Amino acid sequence: MSEAEGNGKDLTDEGEEKGITMVDVLNEEEEREMDAAAVLGGSDDTSCTYDLGYVKRQALYACVTCCPADSGRVAGVCLACSYHCHGDHELIELYTKRHFRCDCGNSKFPNNSCKLLKEKLPENPENEYNQNFRGAYCTCHRPYPDPEDTLDDEMIQCCICEDWYHGKHSGGEVPPGDDYAEMICNQCLKKHKFLASYMGLAVTAVKAEETNDSVNIEASSENSQKENITDNGQVKVEENGKKAEAPEKDTKKDSKDVPKTDVLGCKLLSISKQNIPEGAVFLPYHWRQQLCTCDDCKIKYKKEGIMYLLDEEDTVAFYEESGMTRNRSHTAPAERELEALSSLDRVTRTEMVHEYNTLSSSLRDYLRKFAENKKVVRDEDIKEFFSQLAANKKQRPGSSVQQFCK
Repeated sequence: MSEAEGNGKDLTDEGEEKGITMVDVLNEEEEREMDAAAVLGGSDDTSCTYDLGYVKRQALYACVTCCPADSGRVAGVCLACSYHCHGDHELIELYTKRHFRCDCGNSKFPNNSCKLLKEKLPENPENEYNQNFRGAYCTCHRPYPDPEDTLDDEMIQCCICEDWYHGKHSGGEVPPGDDYAEMICNQCLKKHKFLASYMGLAVTAVKAEETNDSVNIEASSENSQKENITDNGQVKVEENGKKAEAPEKDTKKDSKDVPKTDVLGCKLLSISKQNIPEGAVFLPYHWRQQLCTCDDCKIKYKKEGIMYLLDEEDTVAFYEESGMTRNRSHTAPAERELEALSSLDRVTRTEMVHEYNTLSSSLRDYLRKFAENKKVVRDEDIKEFFSQLAANKKQRPGSSVQQFCK
């Protein structure tokens, strides 16, 4: 019996250990980079975003050290300020928020000025703050992760109020993640009642209002798109069990001289209003493109402060994809690394995988204490880790791959 077999390790035909390969290592690293790029959206970690004004969407953090829960002050800081101005503070990661200007160093931080930009207004009046800035989420108003809740549950962000909700508190069954793009919580549906007209686009089932002239719109994303939406964006309706053709555009009128509402009409006139569901509503990709954009509806959006629903670039999906696209354009392809690795002999490749696993395990253990104490990892902390790693390697005789992990 060989040593590998004695250790219970599977071997390939060539005698190599079965399991993680350097291709796996590189792909895993690339996946981590893409995930980080999606969250950060290509944010600059050296410059405060304040001078950019109210950024359409950006990664934000709330500093509990500077603005504790009992202070009555809520604020958000950008990625760069989280590093340079609050590096040793307790921070809450807020993921992303829309239309926000960095608060770091303004009147909400009386004892901590911004190290990146000194000249800032006392407040940013257009910023909106929800309970997330105090570390509370969902209708249960609990922190995340919740130390008192040991059950795994996904958190889903409402695309309107941008609060995060536990799947179990959404008021119904959560569809598979690939089946929907955005969620609107029940509180926002009650606040913006005219959105009830679009419940027919929902992925989850919605009960139609029981009236004589009501229209039964199937609450399925696939059926809604195939049966209720025409190629030109008009909404079909059903009357007495028969599908009515969407109204044709009047080609005799000059679109330059006629308002948009006269050319296309308001979609809400041909859709039966649905009941507001008891729970959250999960909507498919590109559902926003089905929203009516007539002048009257735009007035409603503006009055209720949700004009951003008409902006495709407002979505988290667009933000994440933009971040990953930037990352792809600035990251060298992995083929070069794979080419270099292929030139190494089997023993060296195997030892490199072992060293990588050791490094990964040690780094996870080292970083765990920062996560438990809610501390930001600084440059000097990383340098300390690798200094300790180098010292440990010197004490370990017979290592033939020390040169790869300096």
